[in-house]
Amino acid sequence: MIKVLSINNISKTYYTLNKEIQAIKNISLDIYKNDFIALVGPSGCGKSTLLSIINNQDKPTTGGITTYNNSIGYMLQEDALFEWLNVLDNCLLGLKVTNKLTEENKKYVLNLIQKYGLKDFINTYPNNLSGGMRQRVSLIRALSLKPDILLMDEPFSALDYQSKINISNDIYNILKKENKTLILVTHDISEAINMCNKIIILSKRPATIKKIYNINFDESISQKDKRYTKEFNDYYNKIWKEVEYES
Repeated sequence: MIKVLSINNISKTYYTLNKEIQAIKNISLDIYKNDFIALVGPSGCGKSTLLSIINNQDKPTTGGITTYNNSIGYMLQEDALFEWLNVLDNCLLGLKVTNKLTEENKKYVLNLIQKYGLKDFINTYPNNLSGGMRQRVSLIRALSLKPDILLMDEPFSALDYQSKINISNDIYNILKKENKTLILVTHDISEAINMCNKIIILSKRPATIKKIYNINFDESISQKDKRYTKEFNDYYNKIWKEVEYES
């Protein structure tokens, strides 16, 4: 197994005029190539804070992150598409902002657009796209920078139940095909079990790693059929009890 990221004894404390609030306490974790990791835990426990530290949007009070020269991409909670830009221009936006819009990178994005069912919508504007299509555009924009590791923070929270299932399956398959490593923050235990091979349960604040579940399904079971297995229900009941106890 190839290690792609290490979280090294991370702690984070926020200071106000009146008090200090410790959000995260002494979290250490190794993540390996092609891992799909879910971070779950009670609301406000520090999941998104940890993701922000991994993405270098926030700094830890103590500890650090080792990336082993792997690049990190981030898919926002909302699809955050610009309504005045068509599908192609939304997909190319990250490359433009980072001054990496070369012909080679544009061809890479065009290939992703074709591969994942958006070729006929390349000149379409976001308000004429379904929720699933918008999520695919957002994902392609994140993938355009060719990250080794993709971070996702509650990416399906605004969707209805059926759309959430369909789109999470869709994005799971895309990330597998693109050979990515995923770190997902979610409140949805079903989503975590369905998408990830490892689930990290965080305690209430200050967040520590309470338990790690390795998720294994028979390889003959398709992604969409995992939810109907006994193993899925067993995982759900165990993880729900752990998270509920902390809430």
